[in-house]
Amino acid sequence: MLENDPKTPLMNEEQRFRLLIDAVVDYAIYMTDPSGIITSWNSGARRFKGYEEAEILGQHFSRFYTDQDRAAGLPQRALDTAVHEGRFEGEGWRVRKDGTRFMAHVVIDAIRSDTGTLLGFAKITRDITDVTQAQQALEQAREALFQSQKLQAIGQLTGGIAHDFNNLLTVILGNLEIVRKRMPSDPKLTQLLDNATQGALRGVSLTQRMLAFARRQKLTYESVELSALVQGISGLLQSSLGPSIHVQTRFAEALPPVLADVNQLELAILNLATNARDAMPHGGQLMITAEERQGSDAGPDKPMPPGRYICLAIADEGEGMDEATLALAVDPFFTTKGVGKGTGLGLSMVHGLAEQLGGRLTLSSQKGVGTTAQLWLPVADNPAPGKASIQETTPPVDALKVLVVDDDSLVLTSTRLLIEDLGHRVLCAPSGAQALELYEINPDIDLVITDMAMPQMDGAQLAKLLRDRQPTLPIILATGYAERLEGFATQLPRLIKPFKQIDLVQIIGQTMK
Repeated sequence: MLENDPKTPLMNEEQRFRLLIDAVVDYAIYMTDPSGIITSWNSGARRFKGYEEAEILGQHFSRFYTDQDRAAGLPQRALDTAVHEGRFEGEGWRVRKDGTRFMAHVVIDAIRSDTGTLLGFAKITRDITDVTQAQQALEQAREALFQSQKLQAIGQLTGGIAHDFNNLLTVILGNLEIVRKRMPSDPKLTQLLDNATQGALRGVSLTQRMLAFARRQKLTYESVELSALVQGISGLLQSSLGPSIHVQTRFAEALPPVLADVNQLELAILNLATNARDAMPHGGQLMITAEERQGSDAGPDKPMPPGRYICLAIADEGEGMDEATLALAVDPFFTTKGVGKGTGLGLSMVHGLAEQLGGRLTLSSQKGVGTTAQLWLPVADNPAPGKASIQETTPPVDALKVLVVDDDSLVLTSTRLLIEDLGHRVLCAPSGAQALELYEINPDIDLVITDMAMPQMDGAQLAKLLRDRQPTLPIILATGYAERLEGFATQLPRLIKPFKQIDLVQIIGQTMK
């Protein structure tokens, strides 16, 4: 070629442009003809798509799309958009030569001649998989934080509501007991009182669920044999589930005991079984299994602290849940049952109990196949002693002078009536400050029963001030939930609301021994 050939500068410019495009390794840059057939290929495309130039030239660019996107016509729609609007831009999954996928940011520009004739397309693709995954991880972290904050807020609200509800139930149950003792013997009146008492006790069960979700339920930890526990409630299970539900159990041999609260664990199993029954309106099989697992077996998406666990699984053959429903299943007050058929607290209670015991509740479900609830409970490596049996007959207590402190006037009056009915003299104070004043005037007070949750001065603070004045003064803390106590207050006897007169008899007798 002659040096003065007019084509020489043009060829050099084209060569420089090709060298420039090929030097870009972070972007796949290539050309296609108007139908989408690849006509050029750069080193960036080779690097993260995996194809050599010789094997990809002449192929249609749609081969980089997933089967689903090709079936949906996405490649052609991208070209049509570029033709009519001059450019297409979007993100989506693309497929490499080895079959692996990557998230791509794609720009397609229509290339036209001076006369407007479509010559083909310039396509630029960037691998944004790392950025996308980082964004997804950030979103998941934000969602987890939001859920944690939401559950914490709901837990605090629920615990407060349950505390107030327990106060109301204390009043109702206490007054029903007084009325029962003082009314004439009349079967019709007795039936009315029995119904009212049963209704109040149902309320007690509901507050226990609420407190378990809020992780404020006072638990009694002991070594529990799961197989024996399930066997012990098998009759109750079958009667609760009905004849159309066939219950089967399968427990591993020599299963170690778990560390749990027997009453709350029984309630949790009943809740899970009841949910399974409701998912099988036409009947079916309910399988209860248990086996020892390690914390690492829970999987990376649901990590557990290292250690030994018993995985108690309850599986049904019911309707199952879709992903959206499953994601909300443990949320408090969420229910798929009809109005009046569920509180939405069953799974929340089980979730709260499992967390409080140091375990985990996991759910897996498939629409039309069924649901499996797994309750992971820590193994009792150092079995806790069983609950001490409460004596049926408490030693009689001489008449006492009792100071009762509660900021709720209804609870104060009800407690006074129950204690006076036992033959004791009662002084009442609606606050910690007034209780201190009464004690200064009446230093011969034999016993103090104070509510824990009170404004300005709570029960623990009052107990500390009273003990400063009289180190041997017997003090009982009455509480609607398991507050966190510190110092000597942790050693004080507790009266759990709602309480009945027999509870007062027992705790007064034990405290005054």
